[in-house]
Amino acid sequence: MKWFVGLGNPGTQYQNTRHNVGFMAIDELAKRWGISVTQSKCKALVGEGNVGGTKVVLMKPMTYMNLSGESIRAFMDYYKVALEDLVVIYDDLDTEIGRIRLRYQGSPGGHNGIKSIIQHVGTQQFNRIRMGITRPQPGGNIADYVLANFPKAEQDKLSTMISQTCDAAEFALKATFEQTMAKFNV
Repeated sequence: MKWFVGLGNPGTQYQNTRHNVGFMAIDELAKRWGISVTQSKCKALVGEGNVGGTKVVLMKPMTYMNLSGESIRAFMDYYKVALEDLVVIYDDLDTEIGRIRLRYQGSPGGHNGIKSIIQHVGTQQFNRIRMGITRPQPGGNIADYVLANFPKAEQDKLSTMISQTCDAAEFALKATFEQTMAKFNV
C-alpha cells in the first residue's frame, strides 16, 4: 500500500492559498485515480482506491497545518502502515514557483507541518514532494504570504507544478522513491 498525504488547512478561506498546494495535489490525484477523499478518519479526510494493482490511500489532515503529524501518527497506529510507504506533499518557500523537489529525509526547514510530522513519527526520514511557492519579497510577512492566494500571473506555473507532482506520485507507485527522485528532480 502507498499513502499520500497532502498538507494544507481546512476551510474555504484557505482553499486556494499557497499553503494548500498539498491539498490541491491530493484533489488532482483523486480526480486522476477516481478516488473520493471524503471519509473522516484519524482527524483527516481519507480516500482509498486501487491504482494499477496497488492499494492507494489519499489523505488531507483536517488538524490545520501545524498539527499535521497528529493525523499521520493516528493513521499509522490504527492501520499499521509503514512509514516508508508514505509520501508527504507540501509547499516549499525555498523552491521556485512551478518546480518540485523530491527528498527522502531532512529537517523541517521552518515548515511547521513537517516539524509536526517529525515530532509525531520520531524521524526525519520519510518521502516528500516539495512544491515550490517561492519566498516573498524581502521584508514581506511569511505567514501572510503563505496564506494568500496565488496571483493570476502564477496560475500556469501552479497548474504545471500540480501535474508534475501527480506524475511523480504516480511514478512512485511502480518505482522506488530513489528512482522517482532521479526522474523528477531536474
